[in-house]
Amino acid sequence: MKRWLGLLLIGAVTTLQAQTKITVIKAGHLIDTESGKVLDNQVILIENDTIRSVGPNLAIPRNATIIDLSKATVLPGLVDCHTHITGQPGGDYYADIFRKTPVDFAVTAHVYAKRTLEAGFTTIRDVGAPAFVDVALRNAINNGEVAGPRMVCATLFIGSTGSHGDLNGFSPFLEFHYPEQMSGVANGIEGVRKQVRYNVKYGADVIKFGASAGVLTEEESVGAPQYTQEEMNAIVDEARTWGRKTCAHAHGAEAIKMAVKAGVASVEHGSFLDDEGIELMKTKGTFLVADIYNDDYIMSEYAKLGYPQKIIEKERLVGRTQRENFAKAVKAGVKIAYGTDAGVYPHGWNGKQFFYMVKYGLSPMQAIQSATSNAAELLGWQERIGSISAGKLADIIAVSADPLKDIRVLEKIQFVMKGGLVIKNETVQ
Repeated sequence: MKRWLGLLLIGAVTTLQAQTKITVIKAGHLIDTESGKVLDNQVILIENDTIRSVGPNLAIPRNATIIDLSKATVLPGLVDCHTHITGQPGGDYYADIFRKTPVDFAVTAHVYAKRTLEAGFTTIRDVGAPAFVDVALRNAINNGEVAGPRMVCATLFIGSTGSHGDLNGFSPFLEFHYPEQMSGVANGIEGVRKQVRYNVKYGADVIKFGASAGVLTEEESVGAPQYTQEEMNAIVDEARTWGRKTCAHAHGAEAIKMAVKAGVASVEHGSFLDDEGIELMKTKGTFLVADIYNDDYIMSEYAKLGYPQKIIEKERLVGRTQRENFAKAVKAGVKIAYGTDAGVYPHGWNGKQFFYMVKYGLSPMQAIQSATSNAAELLGWQERIGSISAGKLADIIAVSADPLKDIRVLEKIQFVMKGGLVIKNETVQ
């Protein structure tokens, strides 16, 4: 009996060892986003999907798979806190609105997810998608059915009637056959509370609402408030009840301050942020997620894509001002998280924004932290992602050059690992 038990124990240990995958990365240079320092000649020991230890002289297990990145700079997987992963402009503005259905978006969403992951963004916060396509994509990625980043989903953009979140500028005789609540349009305190509950019921990880008007819709204003203070308070309060953070689409100065007073975790865009708003964000600890690259793409391409001139002119009004106010917020010490509005421009180009963040005030290290440790804090995932440290998920990227000397190297990532699995491994010389 003892011999039989011993053999059984040996067999169990052998099986466990066979199931445990050990990977070791030899990192020539490792950017420690927690300390803001670069560590040389580090060894990263990974067990299955988790980093177990990091250090300069770690013993390498005999059964480990070794990945040699000794000539590379290694970073945590990047995080984009403002994407629309389920679509991007198709070249015909009105066809995109009137001829496409959620099925069209669902058919191509996985393509954009794969491009985003291969660009080094192992986590995204997706802040608005039709008909819960984002939830279906998130679930398929989590189940290993398609390749893509980890997703924090907002599902339906919550907006008032006639707002940036509502189709506007079109005939009232046009009828859209979504279920009423699937439009995301909600009004009044009880109405917005009901919409938050609906979003949460069907898969929302975060709640996104339109505090102000916007650019890429045809309402007259760019930044006027589109909810009352009481309605914004109700959205944030209801989301908190369900354990969800909130983020506010807000261009206008007054709408930004209203959203911050309501208690949002982040302000998206922040184009006309003023000094009072900056101080309020600092006091409340509110993150600014400013998409300061895509103005270039909109101004160069959107007329060709058939967008109305009215929208182009609104972007012309917003773009430069947004960048100037971003610089003011950075100088004042507002917390910054990386967010690009990918989907407004092609997915996979997410890394292009780093250059603009450095141009308008962040150091290269701060820009990297905005897309790693800061972004993880905003998502509430700081125990899971955001740095290469023991206990966190093995989401790791690498580039051949030093991004602290040339931030644009992050526009083309050579090596991507997500959860211990190598997604992309081009030769890093």
